[in-house]
Amino acid sequence: MKNYKINLKKGVISIRILSIINLKGGVGKTISAVNMAYTLTRENFRVLLIDNDKQGNTSKFYEAHDYEKPSISDVLTEKNVDLDKIIRRTKYERLDIIPANMTLLRADKEVLLDSTRQQQTRLSQALKTVSHLYDYVVIDNAPDLSMNVINAIVASDDVLIPIKIDNFSLDGLEQLIEQVENVRVNFNDKLNIAGGFVTMYQKNNVNISGIEHLRKHAPIPMLGTTICKTVKVDESTFVREPLLIYAPKTAVAQDYCRLTSEYIKMG
Repeated sequence: MKNYKINLKKGVISIRILSIINLKGGVGKTISAVNMAYTLTRENFRVLLIDNDKQGNTSKFYEAHDYEKPSISDVLTEKNVDLDKIIRRTKYERLDIIPANMTLLRADKEVLLDSTRQQQTRLSQALKTVSHLYDYVVIDNAPDLSMNVINAIVASDDVLIPIKIDNFSLDGLEQLIEQVENVRVNFNDKLNIAGGFVTMYQKNNVNISGIEHLRKHAPIPMLGTTICKTVKVDESTFVREPLLIYAPKTAVAQDYCRLTSEYIKMG
């Protein structure tokens, strides 16, 4: 059952916007974003995937990386931006994308220097113009708190934090939580940290004890789903196919199905 609702008073359809973020790199943000976005389409939801990382790996995965066409940089820097000229159709039904590339470095500086209009709400304002077209927006964020990432957090309803279990699992969480709380107070009182979820999980003593530690001591709720570690994830990036297409019967593909289902049920 779809979870968007028609607001009869305002006559608009509300969408659910999810930011996937961790201030650490190498924890599975992009893999989680590209697979959750595609998995949502398999449930007949209309999804807009936003690449919000200058590395552009999400864009490359969905074959939308291009310096000759508009990107998320234009969303942040142009006044009265027309998203229809920026959104790209992927080859998958019900899945569109706003790509990114290294021009985000320039765009971030431009936003910081431009005091003629509000800096933090540019993405949220732009997304309002296409809210009737999608059920979900999934944002793959860079591992930092640059202005483009702050824009994403301001625009979001939910934040999901992928966590790789190691000695530095909780590094950066305090700063991220502080930023989310600042956004909640100043820009978006509906913003919610939906929780963390473990990626690259292996059934060994380190991971088993690590999950137990996180569930007892992490400053955020932990989801029940874990994402297992497998070479199939790396292979899927070479063929540029979501796991449900490349290796649908594997444990990791089913993990992302469970994760997506768990997230949907939060709404």
